[in-house]
Amino acid sequence: MVMPDGPTPELIEAGRKIFAGEADFAAATGTLDRLPPMTGVEIAFAGRSNVGKSTLVNALTGRKALARTSHTPGRTQELIFFDVNGRFTLVDMPGYGYAAVEKAKVESWTKLIHDYLRGRANLARVFVLIDARHGFKPVDEAVLETLDKAAVSYQIVLTKADELKQSEVEARIAATREAIKKRPAAFPEIALTSSRTGLGIAELRASVAKILQERGEAR
Repeated sequence: MVMPDGPTPELIEAGRKIFAGEADFAAATGTLDRLPPMTGVEIAFAGRSNVGKSTLVNALTGRKALARTSHTPGRTQELIFFDVNGRFTLVDMPGYGYAAVEKAKVESWTKLIHDYLRGRANLARVFVLIDARHGFKPVDEAVLETLDKAAVSYQIVLTKADELKQSEVEARIAATREAIKKRPAAFPEIALTSSRTGLGIAELRASVAKILQERGEAR
């Protein structure tokens, strides 16, 4: 559920082609002064430490271990940049909020997240992942505030949707839509996904294809 009537077959196919190619590690940094040059289009994935972000990145790229996953929240502690088929750079961000590491480290990479979101001119879209079972938490709201102030376009992606009943899914989508309707940088449509079942993966790829088309990166 990414667009009101779903993406067109052409966008679905364009998204498939983009993610069917190579996806390779490009860079990683835990500090702003070591960020790679701002070249091409960047699309970032952000979310709380246990939201399933790295698993979704792996599902999108069709690779089991591109992004590091763990049963222990907080394993991704740097901004990790992947070159996707030479088309765009996918940024796997550290999980913010709770993590099973010392508080100082959490505060350090949370600051890195906010600083990166404020200062990256080639950042075309941030997909903000929210666990469909739990909805927004205060730490999510802080990230949305940063994105709104920086005027960086973002879209909410509800993860782990397969763990909810259909009535619960509909209620969560409605509540999420209500929560973001007055946020100036929020993309209005809510993406619904499950990395386990593949729900919404093709549609999310199509969203990336549409972003690249709008940025003049279509091929």
